[in-house]
Amino acid sequence: MKYAAILKQSLVDYPEEIAAVLFTRGCNFMCPYCQNGHLISKKRDRDDIDLDISDALVMLKERRVFLDALVITGGEPTLHPDLAADIAAIKELGYLVKLDTNGTNPLMLGDLLERKLLDYVAMDIKAPLEYERYREACFRLSSREFFNIRQSIYLLMNASATVEFRTTVVPELHTYADILEIAKYIEGAALYTLQQFNPEDALHADFRKIIPYKPDELRHMADGCRQYVNNTKVVNI
Repeated sequence: MKYAAILKQSLVDYPEEIAAVLFTRGCNFMCPYCQNGHLISKKRDRDDIDLDISDALVMLKERRVFLDALVITGGEPTLHPDLAADIAAIKELGYLVKLDTNGTNPLMLGDLLERKLLDYVAMDIKAPLEYERYREACFRLSSREFFNIRQSIYLLMNASATVEFRTTVVPELHTYADILEIAKYIEGAALYTLQQFNPEDALHADFRKIIPYKPDELRHMADGCRQYVNNTKVVNI
């Protein structure tokens, strides 16, 4: 399996752990506020690198004394059928593994969880769990993918791994009521994170003009969510 990039050290991508981050190329969504638009296509540009898993494993083995965990993000990692084999190889080195996902592949997600290959899963919830609303937030979504997303939420609500649900809060897409509706859908979850929207590098040009919610407004949303998910936090403000 080929990767688009590796970040050799991060203090923020795996809570309370020092982690490296592997980025996969390719995504089945095209969220207008996406900050990794260059990773949406599986095809690399001429100047992009292709990092083989063997190269990543060499680096991870060399840095094992400095690192605790490995985060796999994208793009959407579960689009790649070799993901499980790569994670198994990483686990053999003694790393904790965190997966960032949009939840559209519950079969792979379930297999990874059953095989104890994931220690932490962070799943993005783009919008209230209504088909048309969700499609507004990711620009392309099949009915099957929408069903899969709800299946993944159910799966993660009952998983033994550490699970985080998160929403990037965009004024154009989300109201206070919308965020509370998401929190109600995942009532009883261990963690719900509200992420501040950053317009600077948004995929869609119109979204680069949107003024993000003020920090106090996001905190107010988080306060409301705590009636459903006690551990609701706000990041990147």
